[in-house]
Amino acid sequence: MDNSVGDVLTGVGPRLRALRRARGTTLAELADETGLTASTLSRLENGKLRPTLEQLLPLARAHGVPLDDLVAAPPTGDPRIHLRPVRRSGLVLVPLTRRAGGIQAYKVIYPPAGRTSTMTLQTHEGYEWFYVLDGHVRFVLGEQEFLLGVGEAAEFDTRIPHSIGSADSRPAELLTLFGAQGERAHLGPSGH
Repeated sequence: MDNSVGDVLTGVGPRLRALRRARGTTLAELADETGLTASTLSRLENGKLRPTLEQLLPLARAHGVPLDDLVAAPPTGDPRIHLRPVRRSGLVLVPLTRRAGGIQAYKVIYPPAGRTSTMTLQTHEGYEWFYVLDGHVRFVLGEQEFLLGVGEAAEFDTRIPHSIGSADSRPAELLTLFGAQGERAHLGPSGH
């Protein structure tokens, strides 16, 4: 094995440890997720065991990162990010963030408003910020209802009952940032 491959593999352990700690996951929890033993995971993180592809694939899946991120593969010269849209409950979600944990970014396309004006309110842990890229958005937050257009943004605690959707017969496109509770997107001159 030449030195460049050895150098790449040597750096895998610290990256694995950093990813696991960033997620707040224990070795035992990661072992359950990946099917690898906690001992093997510890030896990989400490550099006492050289990783194999069979070990790296479930680790990349568990951490929600591309395999290239685990081995710090050198850039290929192609700066494009290949986005893979996901369809869920009538929405089109385009993940813009490739790392696990922290604030996640998405482009979300809401279908045109239906014949009924009823919107189902939902609650969940987290904090969300969205910016309207195209169309008109009907945003319900608790007892309040807002109509937002292109260039407008909203920020809210997702534990408050809420609903977001297109306000008319056209799809609505949003840029959305979502984070765990306490992670807020502050957009102001002072950052507060």
